[in-house]
Amino acid sequence: MTDVPASPASNFIRSTVDADLASGTYAQRRWVGRPTIATAHRAGSPDPAAIRTRFPPEPNGYLHIGHAKSICLNFGLARDYGGRCHLRFDDTNPEKEEQEYVDSIIEAVHWLGFRWADEQEDNLYFASDYFDHFYAMAEWLVEAGHAYVDSQNAEEMRANRGTLTEPGRDSRFRDRAPAENLRLLREMGDGQHAEGTQILRAKIDMASPNMNLRDPALYRIRFAAHHRTGEKWCLYPMYDYAHPIEDALENITHSLCTLEFQDHRPLYDWLLERLAEGGFFDHPLPQQIEFARLNLSYTITSKRKLQELVQGGHVAGWDDPRMTTIVGLRRRGYTPASIRLFCERIGVAKADSWVDMGTLEQALRDDLDPQAARATAVLDPLRLVITNFPADASEPCTAPVHPHLPERGTRSFPFTRELWIERSDFEESPPKGFFRLFPGNQVRLRHGFVVRCTGCEKDAQGNVIAVHAEYFPDSKSGTPGANQYKVKGNLHWLSARDALLAEVRLYGRLFSEEQPGAGGAEFLAAVNPDSLRVIRAYVESGLAAAQPEERFQFERHGYFVADRVDSKPGAPVFNLAVSLRDSWGGGGK
Repeated sequence: MTDVPASPASNFIRSTVDADLASGTYAQRRWVGRPTIATAHRAGSPDPAAIRTRFPPEPNGYLHIGHAKSICLNFGLARDYGGRCHLRFDDTNPEKEEQEYVDSIIEAVHWLGFRWADEQEDNLYFASDYFDHFYAMAEWLVEAGHAYVDSQNAEEMRANRGTLTEPGRDSRFRDRAPAENLRLLREMGDGQHAEGTQILRAKIDMASPNMNLRDPALYRIRFAAHHRTGEKWCLYPMYDYAHPIEDALENITHSLCTLEFQDHRPLYDWLLERLAEGGFFDHPLPQQIEFARLNLSYTITSKRKLQELVQGGHVAGWDDPRMTTIVGLRRRGYTPASIRLFCERIGVAKADSWVDMGTLEQALRDDLDPQAARATAVLDPLRLVITNFPADASEPCTAPVHPHLPERGTRSFPFTRELWIERSDFEESPPKGFFRLFPGNQVRLRHGFVVRCTGCEKDAQGNVIAVHAEYFPDSKSGTPGANQYKVKGNLHWLSARDALLAEVRLYGRLFSEEQPGAGGAEFLAAVNPDSLRVIRAYVESGLAAAQPEERFQFERHGYFVADRVDSKPGAPVFNLAVSLRDSWGGGGK
């Protein structure tokens, strides 16, 4: 089901699973090999999965980092307990769902390292495949007196629903006879009623303090083509109706939801109990368990708001590297392992809290540091002229591909008369404590020679356009004479003759506020206008062969990835994935 090694961490959900397995709560379940009702499952074999979980996205947008938490939790539990996790598309809303989103979700879950199919089972499901089951159960609920067709208009329904402190009032249509309700329901299904004129509601308790139990809607009329069923249906189930039925059809044992569904659990249980009475499902029924959703600082985890960013042109698309969509994080340079590590570190809790963005960034550093090849890049180039080095000469220098993995070999680059260094590595009048290049000072050019600054050139406006220095021929790194030179500055550099010009995209955080939109504020007002800077920089010539999604540590700068869309052989484009250390000072500004 997954290629991720198990690393279980204790939490309240695992404690529940442990207790259920110890007591044999689900030990008698049977599984016919596909989602279906109880009479069919009874003819099957004992369920080979100790537990069954599910990840049930609606295909109305791209997955984000919050979904990654749910993916890791659901697939991780199934992996660690010898169970199965289903990937189920909750595609019951035809007006917002598209095949593009289905494809992107499948790719994202697979990229994160999780599997739902093997030689025994393929647990990829669509709620739309259960439409016939949904409707058959709706008719039974009507006939049993548990549901009715309400002909109130939307304004009347709102007025009669009540408030958090006042009970609702029964609809005047609540006591219709089951036969009349069944006739109306079938007419709704046949397209004989307009949208909004009739709705199927559960008959529970309009005086309940839980608003979700005040005769909630089960089915509504929608004359809209569905991306999988076309125009076969004009009746579509509500989420609170479809969700528990989907779980029960699929033999789900532990249905994990975020906290906003906690008040919906009584409806979940009520509906499954009624349908068990009707013979559709057997006990034990699925149990819903809620956990805190992910709130990540300096970002948003709302598909609606992410869509606003895309449609409003605030970002370049769903895969913009500033987005916390899975495709955006992937393009930014995040690895599947780093996202799984992040989800493991933040754990699972019962109460909402905020997680610092630095935790996600540190997970990426920790994953890339032991594996990313090292490379040299000069992002803000200033010419350095070695005045005593022959103009046509070249001295080969080497550096390890990885400082802690000598078996990965070395990389080579030439030392020539004209080099590129970082502009910030030179000061004509240095401040106290500045140990890099300034007139008269000596520094080591990393993996090369020690040089002494002799001056600089300026343009007509007084801007420094080149630095002059002399090198010490006996100071080359790795040679016996190198040790006699004691300098405090150690600079990276590239040969001006050999370096490759490349586009580099420096990404910052998309939002300048820790909690965008907090307190009802407009979240778009917090968009950081400086979250992207595109520069032309020089990189090692060997990076011309960088493959899309290949990651490197640009020494002294951070971790970069060859862009998976725009980078081409010989013309690489690099995205800043994360700096070498947290540069936000804890405040993110």
